[in-house]
Amino acid sequence: MPGRFRFTLPQAQRYSLFMPRKASDLAGWSSESIHRWANAVLSFFYPETCQVCEAHPARPDDGYVCEECRQQVRLIVPPICRRCGMPFEGAIEEPFDCSNCRKLRLRFDYARAAVLSSGVVLEIIHRYKYRNARWFEPFLADLLHVPLAQSLAEEPADLLMPVPLHPLKERERGFNQAKALTRRLAKLTGLPTDCSSLKRVETTKTQTSLTRSERSANVAGAFALRKGADFSKARIVLIDDVLTTGATSNACARVLRQGKAEEIRVWTVARGV
Repeated sequence: MPGRFRFTLPQAQRYSLFMPRKASDLAGWSSESIHRWANAVLSFFYPETCQVCEAHPARPDDGYVCEECRQQVRLIVPPICRRCGMPFEGAIEEPFDCSNCRKLRLRFDYARAAVLSSGVVLEIIHRYKYRNARWFEPFLADLLHVPLAQSLAEEPADLLMPVPLHPLKERERGFNQAKALTRRLAKLTGLPTDCSSLKRVETTKTQTSLTRSERSANVAGAFALRKGADFSKARIVLIDDVLTTGATSNACARVLRQGKAEEIRVWTVARGV
């Protein structure tokens, strides 16, 4: 949990006077009122301090990331490869495919990410995924929501879909970070989600230390569609936390193409370089 707090019985008794006694007590409350009450509870238990630098104030709505740490985030800006979204330095004005994309048969239409996977962002993602630091979720979702919303205004989509984890891995981790981010983004964008049709049917070793070709081989055959799933003419936005080589997203897209999806766009919070 973020922060530390010494909680005494008298404090609990005093605070309980303001808390709903049962679920029915929330009847008639607006969602905004419930949201404010939930944040008040968090603020009471945990100091509103940045959980990255632990030096500056940060609120639950900010994902406990202060303004100073946010300034260290590196946004992805053009020029980028039009297929995989890899950023490049220099004055490139015409649309281009990077050398890797020219060699690969990509099954998704394109991939984009909000920020570079480095520094503060990389630390937050690791803590979020592997140490169950779920309080960072609003911060990560907000990073992705801004460019995603801009894209959707120009290119509407039909649904959001997370990259699935194998059930064993999801139970081990306690949650699927892509699914959690997808559900939060659905509330922000108003798009429906499908978190069950695309399944991970094989466990695979971690991709971290593998080469590009090894990553593709590692996830080949790892995904499948739920029986009867049909995405005819669907425009799907596939959501994940990080894209590095695109091997996992490409394996998912291959299966979605078999389900007759018309468009598959990949959007991730961060891009490994």
